[in-house]
Amino acid sequence: MVQPLSLPALHASHAGTWLRDPNGNSRGVSKGEAIMAAADTPILLLNAPLVATRLGYPDLSGLDLLELFAFVFPAKFCVPTPKGLAHALGLDEPASDDQVPALLQQAAGAIVEACEGGNWAERDGAWSSLQSLSRLHWPWAQILAPHIKKPEQAEKWLFSKLPEWEETPERPQPAQVTLEDDAVEAQLDRLTGVEAERRDGQRAYAKAVGKVFAPRDKHGNPHLLLAQAGTGIGKTLGYLAPSTLWSQAAKGTVWVSTFTKNLQRQLRSESRRAWPERRPDGTQPVVIRKGRENYLCLLNLEDALQGGFGGRAAILAQIVARWASFSRDGDMIGGDLPGWLGTLFRKRGIAALTDQRGECVYAGCPHYRKCFIERSSRASAQADLVIANHALVMINAARGRDHAQRPTRIIFDEGHHVFQAADSTFAAALTGAEAIELRRWVIGPERKSKGRRRGLAARLADVASYDDAGGEAVEAAIKAAQALPSDGWLQRLNDGEPYGPIEQLLAAVRSITYARDESGGQEAGYGIETEAAQLPGNFVHFAGEAEAALARIRQPLIQLGVRLEAIIEDAPDWLDGQGRARIEGARHSLAWRADLIAAWESLLNRLGGPANPEFVDWLAVDRSEAREFDIGIHRRWLDPMKPFAKTVLEPSHGVMLTSATLRDGEDWNSAIAASGTPHIEIKPQLSSSESPFDYANRAEVLIVTDVKRGDLPALAGAYSRLIEAAGGGVLGLFTAIRRLRAVHGRIADRLARAGLPLFAQHVDPIDTGTLVDIFRDDPRASLLGTDALRDGVDVPGDSLRCVVMEAVPWPKPSILHRARRAANGGSAYDDRMIRARLAQAFGRLIRSKDDKGHFVVLSSAFPSRLLSAFPKGTPIIRLTLEEALHRVEEGVSSASDNLLTDSSNQSEDSLNL
Repeated sequence: MVQPLSLPALHASHAGTWLRDPNGNSRGVSKGEAIMAAADTPILLLNAPLVATRLGYPDLSGLDLLELFAFVFPAKFCVPTPKGLAHALGLDEPASDDQVPALLQQAAGAIVEACEGGNWAERDGAWSSLQSLSRLHWPWAQILAPHIKKPEQAEKWLFSKLPEWEETPERPQPAQVTLEDDAVEAQLDRLTGVEAERRDGQRAYAKAVGKVFAPRDKHGNPHLLLAQAGTGIGKTLGYLAPSTLWSQAAKGTVWVSTFTKNLQRQLRSESRRAWPERRPDGTQPVVIRKGRENYLCLLNLEDALQGGFGGRAAILAQIVARWASFSRDGDMIGGDLPGWLGTLFRKRGIAALTDQRGECVYAGCPHYRKCFIERSSRASAQADLVIANHALVMINAARGRDHAQRPTRIIFDEGHHVFQAADSTFAAALTGAEAIELRRWVIGPERKSKGRRRGLAARLADVASYDDAGGEAVEAAIKAAQALPSDGWLQRLNDGEPYGPIEQLLAAVRSITYARDESGGQEAGYGIETEAAQLPGNFVHFAGEAEAALARIRQPLIQLGVRLEAIIEDAPDWLDGQGRARIEGARHSLAWRADLIAAWESLLNRLGGPANPEFVDWLAVDRSEAREFDIGIHRRWLDPMKPFAKTVLEPSHGVMLTSATLRDGEDWNSAIAASGTPHIEIKPQLSSSESPFDYANRAEVLIVTDVKRGDLPALAGAYSRLIEAAGGGVLGLFTAIRRLRAVHGRIADRLARAGLPLFAQHVDPIDTGTLVDIFRDDPRASLLGTDALRDGVDVPGDSLRCVVMEAVPWPKPSILHRARRAANGGSAYDDRMIRARLAQAFGRLIRSKDDKGHFVVLSSAFPSRLLSAFPKGTPIIRLTLEEALHRVEEGVSSASDNLLTDSSNQSEDSLNL
């Protein structure tokens, strides 16, 4: 029997606030009384920032059980709710809000008790870490101290405990292999299991994927498959079956690329059917790869532990160090670090522990041989399957410094997002924020700035002392970089006192954008923009001066790269293997920055001249709630699939793009155009597998016609009543953050009092992944969100019974969208985009054959031409809110019942399709 911790406990929800004293007496209290109680004595809380939000008191603090859980059980999953904590600890979940304080006391006792048990798997390092946390005045330290015994032998420091990676030879090029259909089917049977239901669509899909791995006949002409795979077809195992066959026979690596981290986790789980966790030699056949900014940087962590962080951030660093000892791969964003941990500490502590600025010194780092990023990179060189993301695959193809071979067999899952990823990857943006990061990379720390930022001189001190020309190039680059914006640039622009040619140009961007913007964003507090056309002479003059200043930075960087190459070729005596690796890393970084500056110069060179039809240029002032945070000039490809085709497709041997929403209805033309194949003149293979789900009897689309657009009280009332009718389990999708917040503020308390908890992006201080975990874990909870929840969210079962869209998801009328709309068929381009968004949102509803539910759109004038976004056979009904509430409350009935129910209301627009 667990002994509860004898401390007061506080729980606050939208339904009320409850306090329990150390003697076990619970009572409801006012918000003011709760705040006073927390101020008077240490008090048990669960997710202090969330409780603070509920009480409207941001400075609330206490003994947060999530912090305790993260310390005692690092790298262990826990949904950060009372129910989730109870399940993680094997306790009974509370039946109601008023029972939560008792659970908190019991949970605290259970966690403390675990520290005394002989089977505490995470004991190693806990005592030493606790001593550091005690010096930082961590509230839990005094409570834990009597329960964690000092070890007989001194514990090793994290940086001496982590294993080192080992160098491995490059894999030889893969053998040329052709996969037979019978072999693919047999492998699919092995992966799905002998008792699995035979799905003909999945088998046809898998055989089509197998053709991608055939030897190619012509350089620059990969085998390309566009595969539409309806939800439930089993596409993951469908493409893993031929992938395993090819990787085994050819001894090569298959890259599977996703857009969302949720799918990466799902893929890792599914891949265990095909590959073991480790090969007999200890290497990994399956490796997850992400961008550097996802992984813990050990040098940043060391700096934080040795005084680089202060206050609460220093406590976070200690808890992260505990996690690093037990982490599978050091992935901080979507890995085994709890997604909620960073939000407990409010500021960007997690981001500061990753390599956000591209500052890695590679072999110059004392932790290089233990680096999580380098370990992942080397593991992927020997892997059969690499699970990556679209952006990493594209960056790796464009400028990758990878020990792994570049991907030549690539499967782009969530293929409808490849265009979006390419659009970001091949973009150029000369902004104040980007320019100041370049300055910091070149110059290093200035004045009293903290942190371990190292400029070129610090990184290449030995090279500069050995090579006069290299030293001169470093000095020239540092001198030229003084022209870049420095700290306080935004305030100087606001005061009309820009310093240097780049700031002078940004000031002109700001002035002309405010003068010309007609979007209405100025009054609403949103970001504003204007096209980069018909620019006045003084603007073009400032652009010319800025271009010249950038050229003066780029030239010595190129010269330095040449000198480093010469040192590698004619190595001095002092250049050992580690030094060679460091110089190779520096060469890569130099080339990256030189290319970045060249792109900025090209962008500026076109200003004032004729427009380049391949690009869209515009000026922008980025704002949030009327506060400016960046200013700059932007360039995007009109069709980003052109550089994608040249950079990714041409070097590949086989590529597949697959998704449930790849094409528009039955039309393949838009999918082919968005694949990049027209730019390399190849004809893709096409494959289509329909979803096996019975949408006619498991789902209904309800188009509510009497909620007036712009009527916020009516919108909030509709959401509240729909959530009540469904009994929770509602995913609400919004096209504007302000409306989301307004609706949440109007209905959350009322729903909570009815036992229907409501969570929301951009309101609750919880990351998106954790919000989805909370939603998935509680069938009575509902979740409001924006675009991030429209795609990639997988919540099968009873937790998601109804999707509600506040409006038709019209595209944002930006300058970039206007240009692409004009080049791609006008309104037809908009319609394709909207149908894709509707299809993706509808795809959240039915995730398994047993799922059922309603898809509700609150639109009084939903265009009939968009109805083809929904699967064939799905009943689509236009009706009033009252009628919709009745149908949601009754649950989904059969298609024949739908026809009978609505026969009296049928009109030209009341359709069952």
